[in-house]
Amino acid sequence: MEYKFLKYALDGGIATITLNRPEVYNALNDEITFELQDAFKAVSKDDKIRVVVLTGEGKAFCSGQDLKSSASQKNRSIMDSLHKRYNPIIRAMRNLPKPIVCRLNGVGAGAGCSIALACDMIIAAEGATLIEVFVNIGLVPDSGSSYFLPRLVGSAKAFELCAMGNKVQAAEALQLGLVNKVVPMESLDKTVLEYASHFAGAPTKAIGLIKKMLQKSATSTLEEMLDYEAYCQEIAGGTSDYQEGVRAFTEKRKPNFSGQ
Repeated sequence: MEYKFLKYALDGGIATITLNRPEVYNALNDEITFELQDAFKAVSKDDKIRVVVLTGEGKAFCSGQDLKSSASQKNRSIMDSLHKRYNPIIRAMRNLPKPIVCRLNGVGAGAGCSIALACDMIIAAEGATLIEVFVNIGLVPDSGSSYFLPRLVGSAKAFELCAMGNKVQAAEALQLGLVNKVVPMESLDKTVLEYASHFAGAPTKAIGLIKKMLQKSATSTLEEMLDYEAYCQEIAGGTSDYQEGVRAFTEKRKPNFSGQ
């Protein structure tokens, strides 16, 4: 697929989406946000894709909204922009029944931080940072940060990060639970590929159900989750991968999951 501001590559069940505006640290203008929406739609429709890697070209992951671009648009409604541009991206990421691995190669700021947090896993380079920069220009967090942060770090720390706009270095982000792993920059590609390759060979439908279950648990009671677990388990038990998993177990071999 050809995009103006994204790179989109497929390799063995792995789709890599790269934000490609390195000259502005992959800042988000109108075009790139609509391209991201389109890319995630394509991923959702392609059964051959079993995992997504999301990253940024150059030194940054994503510096957030392109303020120069938005400033040039008079009478611009921020609310309309969120509803049309950013919120559809976050919904598409969280509703995607496939894992998304963030390759955090540099700074993730503002909406860029939100997009990183919307991924299922974050593998960060040692020099990478996350920052809820909104307050520094008199705005509030958006694109899902107010949802993700308290669930990851607790309400007190979430308030501190949002209200003070402090930069979180990769090592602290790991300690806080914001990222899953921190590696030297020279090891980032190898480590991300290891995770992506694992998911490319995993039981994809079960992974998608796990993603839905964990999201639902944030606003559900134990009784509701017990019922939902039973519902999801029934679906998982009807997949080809479940049958393959049982066969592999009885035959004492590694399962060859097809994602079906």
